[in-house]
Amino acid sequence: MADELISFKDMCARFDVTPRTLRYYEYIELLSPVKDGRARFYGPREIARMTLILRGRRFGFSLEEIRQWLLLYAQKGTREQYQVWIELANRQLAELERQRSELDATIADLTALRDRTAESLKV
Repeated sequence: MADELISFKDMCARFDVTPRTLRYYEYIELLSPVKDGRARFYGPREIARMTLILRGRRFGFSLEEIRQWLLLYAQKGTREQYQVWIELANRQLAELERQRSELDATIADLTALRDRTAESLKV
């Protein structure tokens, strides 16, 4: 089992996170490393959870949403967790679409303003 565990430092390097981030995820109970004195070691469960946490953050989910979603597995099992995931994903996809629409409008406005300004220089 010892060879399945990775150190705190290796966990930071593997996921390109700061020690502060890793300690915070532990503090808010997203991760539960094995402790040996002051040393922390992370097994397959924690590595999988970290992958899910970082993916969730990339998709725009809050840490609380991720924490609640991860808790579902222990409380209600995979099916319930998947159902909630679909609801969260649908909500987040709608938000990302809204943001993309706003970005498209902003890009169009800025492009038009730039083009008008460039045209005024030609006169």
